Amino acid sequence: MTKTTLIKPRPANIIDINEKPYKTKKEVEKVPEPTGFRIVLFPLLLQKKTKAGLHLTDETVAEAQVSTNVCKVLKVGPDCYKDKDRFPNGAWCKEEDWVLITKYAGSRIRIDGGELRIVNDDEILAVIDHPKDILPASLF
Repeated sequence: MTKTTLIKPRPANIIDINEKPYKTKKEVEKVPEPTGFRIVLFPLLLQKKTKAGLHLTDETVAEAQVSTNVCKVLKVGPDCYKDKDRFPNGAWCKEEDWVLITKYAGSRIRIDGGELRIVNDDEILAVIDHPKDILPASLF
């Protein structure tokens, strides 16, 4: 019969995220750099009070953000839209554009005040001038 031993991590292998020095970053500096053909998006945040004066709960605002399909492009990966066979007309979007994606698309990263989404370059459905152009006026 063979005796098995459990390998335990040594305390030296533990990473302390509070270790100094940690430079405080601005919000935009905290946005991860997308790799390859990925795009980092910031979903549209709804106001907590509608134009008609209705107050929305935090849960309602959070749920709306998860299911929204209107996002702002924050960062574009280095390989986005480089494939001439897939994108013969060039890039579909660029940083600072407002875009439409499918509901629940992409991977989500929780941040202060909401979340970010990381999608592939071919998941962009359309570019719009401003969210007010397509969303109900009662939301603004």
